[in-house]
Amino acid sequence: MALARTRSVGLIGVRGHLVDVEAAITNGTPGLHLVGLPDTALSEARDRVRAAILHSGEDWPTRHMTVALGPADLPKAGAGFDLAIAVAILAAAGVLPVAACAEPVMIGELGLDGRVRAVRGALPAVLGAAEAGFRTVVVPLANREEAELVPGVRVLAVPSLRALLCELRGEPVPEEPERPAEPPPYTPVDSARTRRGTLDLADVRGQSEGRRALEISAAGGHHLFLLGPPGCGKTMLAERLPSLLPPLERQTALEVTAIHSVAGTLPPGQPLVAHPPFHAPHHTASRAAMIGGGSGRRVRPGAISLAHAGVLFVDEAPEFQGGVLDSMRQPMEQGEVCIDRTAFTVKFPALFTLVMAANPCPCAAAKVLQCRCTPAIRSRYLSRISGPLLDRVDLKLELSPATRAELRYDLEAAESSATVSARVLEARERALKRMAGLPWRTNSEVPGPELRRSFAPPPESLVPLELALQDGSLSARGMDRALRTAWTIADLAGRDSPAPWDTAEALAFWQGHTT
Repeated sequence: MALARTRSVGLIGVRGHLVDVEAAITNGTPGLHLVGLPDTALSEARDRVRAAILHSGEDWPTRHMTVALGPADLPKAGAGFDLAIAVAILAAAGVLPVAACAEPVMIGELGLDGRVRAVRGALPAVLGAAEAGFRTVVVPLANREEAELVPGVRVLAVPSLRALLCELRGEPVPEEPERPAEPPPYTPVDSARTRRGTLDLADVRGQSEGRRALEISAAGGHHLFLLGPPGCGKTMLAERLPSLLPPLERQTALEVTAIHSVAGTLPPGQPLVAHPPFHAPHHTASRAAMIGGGSGRRVRPGAISLAHAGVLFVDEAPEFQGGVLDSMRQPMEQGEVCIDRTAFTVKFPALFTLVMAANPCPCAAAKVLQCRCTPAIRSRYLSRISGPLLDRVDLKLELSPATRAELRYDLEAAESSATVSARVLEARERALKRMAGLPWRTNSEVPGPELRRSFAPPPESLVPLELALQDGSLSARGMDRALRTAWTIADLAGRDSPAPWDTAEALAFWQGHTT
């Protein structure tokens, strides 16, 4: 019996798990038998691998072949194991050195002509290989830039199976025939997301309170709810929030890139997501589309994970189906979402800043005089956004349409995103200095007990919150959230602790009484 082993990586969520690919050639009925919990796409590898090996000028073994993917109880999905399977079979057949094949980790899908096609999730797969102690990874040529983001790993990017076989044999790599350009494994970014990089806060006329709320949200990572008639600037404000946020740190950028790599939403030509993402799901999105899910073993990240370390914009919030928005409540508290299946559990990061927007009534009249909705209809419409969800939102603001004077003269006085983002960066650095040695990065992440124990404001600053707590207009959780917002307001002002007017402003934003 001839035996050979290669290695590949299986993805569960955004974590890569090392998979041993063992090939044994024995006497028996000719054919290829795959074992180790393969899904449908992986089970079809026998046909892809056979055609690719023959097209690469190699002989297909005419004996019985068994390919085992271990650990056997780890679910395996996708065509990314093709390359490792093909090399294991050829090594078992004696046409490749077994030792050279066992050293690198191989990731890639094979075309029938032998080319190595790009795969989704290359970055988390290479990260998984590096965590397992391997320092050489073979990837498709189209995934090279993404794989090279992982430090300390030698990336061997190959265009075809034939090129990889020459590398393993120590032979010169032949020139590849010119082939049509391969489509990227990722969904191209839409034009709206491309244009969003040029949006500036100075474009917003009027809405001084809205811009103030946006600055506080950016500085402390606070969730924001905007209520107002159509055309008052809710969407304009929300789309400009990413322009106020600082660039992602290296580790966070890799985490965000891994999520978008698995989801297939990496922008073409941009292997690293260096800026906070902006994700705006349509109000017809399902619960699985919002928190993540999928059929079978391929669990995809949802909208809240695609917005990790960035902004999740939920426009027309009352129009979402019942339960969809409430499914975000637990991830908003924990910063991650856990999706359970019978055979495995998947965790996706989900530390995002939520911006919700809603019209005050279902008719969405631009002017109050044009609205024909009764108070009961308006109340019933807004009640579709549950109280427990709103209780987790730190900043609530009702916007009014900009006046004619604001539309004409506010353009010169409006601050640019660059000016505001500089203040945001200073406030975040002040908060980081205060929380040195602690695991939190923004004020909104600090737990309530730690907030009251280590970051308690002066007693006089708590008076507005204590009065609201006494008359029942503020809950205990609301008090914690108002305290976090007060710290952010103090950081923006350069104060060492919140003043009474800081907590009063934070309370007004939490209650939605700023207008």
